[in-house]
Amino acid sequence: MSALPTLEMKPAAPATSTVQADRDAVARLIAGHARIETELAKVIVGQREVIEQILVALFAGGHCLITGAPGLAKTLLVKSIARIFRLKFQRVQFTPDLMPADITGTEILQDTDRGRQMVFVRGPIFANLILADEINRTPPKTQAALLEAMQEHQVTAAGQRHVLEEPFFVLATQNPIEMEGTYPLPEAQLDRFMFNVVMDYLPEDDEVAVVTRTTVGAPAPIEALFSGEDVLRFHDLVRKVPIAEELVRYAVQLAAASRPHQNGAPDFINQWVNWGAGTRAGQFLVLGAKARALLKGRAHVTVEDLRMLAAPVLRHRILLNYRAEAEGIRVDEVTRRLLETIKPPI
Repeated sequence: MSALPTLEMKPAAPATSTVQADRDAVARLIAGHARIETELAKVIVGQREVIEQILVALFAGGHCLITGAPGLAKTLLVKSIARIFRLKFQRVQFTPDLMPADITGTEILQDTDRGRQMVFVRGPIFANLILADEINRTPPKTQAALLEAMQEHQVTAAGQRHVLEEPFFVLATQNPIEMEGTYPLPEAQLDRFMFNVVMDYLPEDDEVAVVTRTTVGAPAPIEALFSGEDVLRFHDLVRKVPIAEELVRYAVQLAAASRPHQNGAPDFINQWVNWGAGTRAGQFLVLGAKARALLKGRAHVTVEDLRMLAAPVLRHRILLNYRAEAEGIRVDEVTRRLLETIKPPI
């Protein structure tokens, strides 16, 4: 990197020490991006686009839904990221008999110095990085236990508010193959996820590398590069990245154009879509684009940042109708046509 990006500060000029701290953090983030990829390459082959999208969500402070068939190293990828950022990691296997208290925690009667009292025992949600494995295999009541945690970063038990540790992320996986005995996530919960990341099968050469590597010995250990405090610092940096008003308007137009029977909605949206993306889509597009710009070593957002993140942002926010399903239309096809129809600013 020939020159260190300079972030545009807010109108109230911060102290010189704060500006220098921002510049140092930007330099660490840019230099650390390559090191993160190097560490992940010790255990993960390929999947560069998936890794980039998860890192963007992590630096932007958003949650991710990861969709992919079994055996694609989804769990290994999440655990490796937790090690790199030295985050407290918890994996919860979602099953049909899982109860909300199994996630958030519950009160139990214990002997204390002041006699027997009800004491709150924290559940696995009290960690920095939660892997909600096969989230669509548990009933809606249990799925809803995550809603407050994801949105408010807190849980409420027996009328008491318990604040979660920061930073806090939920990375949920779901298996798109086996649909028997599953409970599709309601739109209200899907909207809490910043991205829906699709993890597909590897090309043949990459799959050969995986099979070879995993049958000859243990992988090299993952080195911790950052801390939770660094991640929180990166969250602040991302929000300071400037973006032109016309790019914000472009993000809003992409989301608005996905809503059927609205003014300016394309014909294919009216034909195929039952429900479109809400305001969070535009917010996450802009926030994700800012994080991607920093990861790419830039201090400004480009049209390409927005277009590259349109699919993971819109994928789970556009609900297709029966006509689209009958014609074999997929959400990614709708997103592709939206990008072709809504012209970006020059």
